[in-house]
Amino acid sequence: MEIKELLEKSRTIWGTDKLSLAQIIVRMGKVFGDLCRWERNAEKDKKTHNDYELKKELGNMIFSNIRWCDDLGYDPQECIKIAIECQEKFVKENIK
Repeated sequence: MEIKELLEKSRTIWGTDKLSLAQIIVRMGKVFGDLCRWERNAEKDKKTHNDYELKKELGNMIFSNIRWCDDLGYDPQECIKIAIECQEKFVKENIK
């Protein structure tokens, strides 16, 4: 799917209401916390540690971030382009 199609799909799921940056940070923290719990690997969490669950959490980060860019009035495609440029610049300047 193209980024535009993913955004349309997310709006179909979540509706057109826009979240504030504070609301986005809370939701992002929840998903990040799930990933941190995975790495901590506590005994109580091991029963849910499988490829499907890890893929789901990584997918949640990707899919939700597309909507969150739009919520803040940014074009997700442009945000991705900027990220790529910055990562390329960082590697060029810092990693030999």
